[in-house]
Amino acid sequence: MFKTALLSASALTLLASPVLAETQVADQVDAVVIVARDKAGLLEKQPSQTVFGIAKPLIETPRSASLVSDLTLERYGVLTLDGATKVSPGTHTASFYGVPGSLNIRGTLAENYFRGFKRVENRGTYSTPIGGASRIEILRGPPTPVYGAGKVGGLVNFIPKSARDEGRFLAGPEGEVTATFGSYNKKLVTGQFGAPVSLGKAEGGVFVYGEVEDSHSYYKGVYPRHQTLEVSSDFDLGNGWSTAFGGMVFHSEGDVQTPGWNRLTQDLIDNRTYITGRDTTLKDLDGNGKLTPNEIGSYPYASALYLPYYGFPTTDAAHTLDVGVGTTKLDRRTVYISPADFSKTNTQTLYFDLAKDLGGDRSIKLQLFHDRQDNKRFVSYGYPSAVDAKVSEIRLTYAFLTDVGAVRAHTLVGGSHRWFEGRRRESYNSGLIALDRRDISYGVTATDTIDSPFDTEPGGIGVQWENDNRSKWKQTGVFVTSDIDVGRLNLVLGGRWDHYSVESQDTGILSYVPAGLQKGDRDKATYSASLTYKLPLGLMPYVSYAKAAALEMSQAGDVAPNLVADGSWLSSSDLTEVGVKFQLLRGTLIGSLAAYEQNRTQIAGAISPPTVQGTRAKGVELEVRWLASERLSFTFAGNSQRTTVKGPDASFQYIPAYAAGVTGAQGYGGSYVVWAFNSLPGRSGDYAYTLTPKSVVSLYGTYTSKGYDWGQAGATVGVSHVSRTAGTVQNAVRYPAYSLVNASAFVNRGPYTLSVNIDNLFDKFYFTPDADTYANLGALPGKGREWRATLKRTF
Repeated sequence: MFKTALLSASALTLLASPVLAETQVADQVDAVVIVARDKAGLLEKQPSQTVFGIAKPLIETPRSASLVSDLTLERYGVLTLDGATKVSPGTHTASFYGVPGSLNIRGTLAENYFRGFKRVENRGTYSTPIGGASRIEILRGPPTPVYGAGKVGGLVNFIPKSARDEGRFLAGPEGEVTATFGSYNKKLVTGQFGAPVSLGKAEGGVFVYGEVEDSHSYYKGVYPRHQTLEVSSDFDLGNGWSTAFGGMVFHSEGDVQTPGWNRLTQDLIDNRTYITGRDTTLKDLDGNGKLTPNEIGSYPYASALYLPYYGFPTTDAAHTLDVGVGTTKLDRRTVYISPADFSKTNTQTLYFDLAKDLGGDRSIKLQLFHDRQDNKRFVSYGYPSAVDAKVSEIRLTYAFLTDVGAVRAHTLVGGSHRWFEGRRRESYNSGLIALDRRDISYGVTATDTIDSPFDTEPGGIGVQWENDNRSKWKQTGVFVTSDIDVGRLNLVLGGRWDHYSVESQDTGILSYVPAGLQKGDRDKATYSASLTYKLPLGLMPYVSYAKAAALEMSQAGDVAPNLVADGSWLSSSDLTEVGVKFQLLRGTLIGSLAAYEQNRTQIAGAISPPTVQGTRAKGVELEVRWLASERLSFTFAGNSQRTTVKGPDASFQYIPAYAAGVTGAQGYGGSYVVWAFNSLPGRSGDYAYTLTPKSVVSLYGTYTSKGYDWGQAGATVGVSHVSRTAGTVQNAVRYPAYSLVNASAFVNRGPYTLSVNIDNLFDKFYFTPDADTYANLGALPGKGREWRATLKRTF
């Protein structure tokens, strides 16, 4: 019989309850052995609801998904979402200007969730905090119908730390404090405390987590600083009632965006040879340390800085470097940054659950969720942004069990209402941005620093908000999901019907979108079906199909008016996936092999009216976790994929000087643009999305010693190999494949644990290409060797 108990809550129950262990140990010896072996938190301790909304062990779930526990995050040294590559296949993200806000899954950006609720969009606004997670769940595929509409690319679900320990409340007060110090003046302090609480007949617990960082960075001029506070409360109220409520607040001032290196050439990537020089045609006439539109040209069309490319080389004096022209070797730590650059973010996330156990495997649950994001940022090449967005959701679910002969079905039905209100202000449409203009080896000058709406000088003619979009949308839907067992067959069916309404109006001075209030509404149905057969010997082949839908949102979660006007604001996506889950060697070797094909969309052309661009992705993914012995464990995560952009790609794009047939010295003083990307050679039809590597493979091993009188020790060593990438224009700059070795070790003595992490152990030099509109103009050099040491005290 296919035994899933070995990976589920039964093993934890035995370890947590000595009485049960005495009476049931004869039947559960394997489970105790497996849990005792799991020194790196690799196995799922309780069923997850992320994939289908129904509690189901991932090893039995017919969909590609990974769980990363807080212990695994610690042992593997994962500090941001980008580190998920170490343990989850198909996850590798092009640099969104150096800020790891979202994870790239199967070639496109995934969505961020908090306890099963979608948060306000965050592509590269701020570094998504993961330190307060009890686990991170990564789903490669569409969200369950219970969670709402979404694209098939995937999602990351954040589960906060809680006083409810694997379904049981804490037995007594407990907590820990940590202090981390490391290279480049890294300073990070965390603290957490949980305690059981009784309020009359109500029994439960409260958990608090806090985190403060004030660090420098590997990149010169970047100083990440943030604070996180997380509170959760869980109570059993009696008579079958229970509740959970809490939230998280986050503040950051250090997530400044940087494109990394500009003036890209193959010689720069291969040999670090950078073309120097500055253009002195433009002047800072008022001496305020920046260029205002009146100093550049006829605002809002700053033709002195950019030239449309119509298929033949062209340049002018304002594009030509005339001082300091030459070459130099660029320092790896030098990136495009300015003292004027800033990013300030505040987020608030709140949740409330009220549930009633009705008996007979029936229950009802009411959930409330709210998330708000406030961000102001500026990048000195000419990109200011101000975002104030909030989203709320109410969800009601009813769960019941049905037994009819040999058929047994767990079913969820319910409804949800989600509403959004946001304002997104940005400026980038006037042609003031010239990424290659700054000689980053020389440093910041007044004539490569652009004014912004945040600078208000009396009598000056400054940059104004070119986009000022106020957007509201609502989504009301009903859903059903059923997990049906018939012998060895398992069928999971799900679907939902939603009514959408959206309104949007952009009052910016140069928005390029239809004027006036744009409104739209539409009904949409989505569904999914997954069939599994449980073979002997722990093998579970499956096939899955899903049809999904989602709003086409900008960086703030708003919808652009032109998409409302032309009806492209709601898009469809689909996924076909076949695979096999396996659980071998008495449950100590688990994993999955999956092949998929998906069709989904993404927003293209951030400048000028955004367009909805189709993509097609195919790939194979393998994930293996092996508890080889009591002391030794291994993980493998690997994939091979290809993502194709469906032509014609009519988006507005910046292109490098070499793509316009212009040498660097004649072109770096300004920018070259195309109104439609498909006008470039070789890009009239479909083309490969080469910003994502075809293959990423990670192999890690962990050793933990036995316990001694003095304590215990352990180490983790792993390597991740990333295949080559390239820009998206024809004959683009290519970024070589690379392999990174990471290592960590810990020593535990009583309540104290000292751990040391070393990232990029052999100081490998590598690149991550930029994403979005400037993908062909910038690339971020990878961080060199970094170390950090953490002292933890538990109590």
